[in-house]
Amino acid sequence: MMTFRLMLAAGLALALAGCSTTNTGGSSAISAAPSAVETRWVGQSAGAFFAKFGPPVNDEASGSSTVYTWRGGFKNRSVPATYDKGEDGKRGKLVKPARTEYLRCEVRVTVSEDYTIRSIKPVFDKRLDNGKTWCEEFLAGN
Repeated sequence: MMTFRLMLAAGLALALAGCSTTNTGGSSAISAAPSAVETRWVGQSAGAFFAKFGPPVNDEASGSSTVYTWRGGFKNRSVPATYDKGEDGKRGKLVKPARTEYLRCEVRVTVSEDYTIRSIKPVFDKRLDNGKTWCEEFLAGN
């Protein structure tokens, strides 16, 4: 009886492993529009990318492609304090204190055999106050 239960559990585990989920709720990373970085660099020469932004820190073979890890865009940015609106247009209570943010960008660049960028995906990025990310501002040049 114990063997039957074990076989049943293993069969159930295999059946569940073959299941997939679908996202019908609107936004999905897979169906999302390409980012400004992808629009700017996919289809371009990886040599032009690395000449402009510096060499990669790592590379690994992935079939007929090579995946490079690139880091850069290092910058300290001062963010001013935020205050509530007070009476008669005066400055009110402190909401967020002033701070310094350290910005950087890290992406994985997939390059084909002919050294053309096939994909460029952020690994580490930060969303800025203007709605863009730091990688979009730094790498897309907009």
